[in-house]
Amino acid sequence: MDRRTILFSQILMTCMMALSMSGIMYFIAAGPNAFSVKAWLTQFVIAWPIAFVLTNVLWPLSMKVARLGSKRSRS
Repeated sequence: MDRRTILFSQILMTCMMALSMSGIMYFIAAGPNAFSVKAWLTQFVIAWPIAFVLTNVLWPLSMKVARLGSKRSRS
């Protein structure tokens, strides 16, 4: 996969994950009666850049760990 496709994929994935996770976690914390779409979207705006940066940092690490685990399971 070329670098542009990887970057676009990370933007889309982190957006979808941050949107869904911030909504789920906010709903759990606030409860159904206090849930607010405005507050959810505020949490999303905070979560998305964090998710994007962490994905770029942690994805290579997770790939290395997965490869190590894969090699060990074959032995």
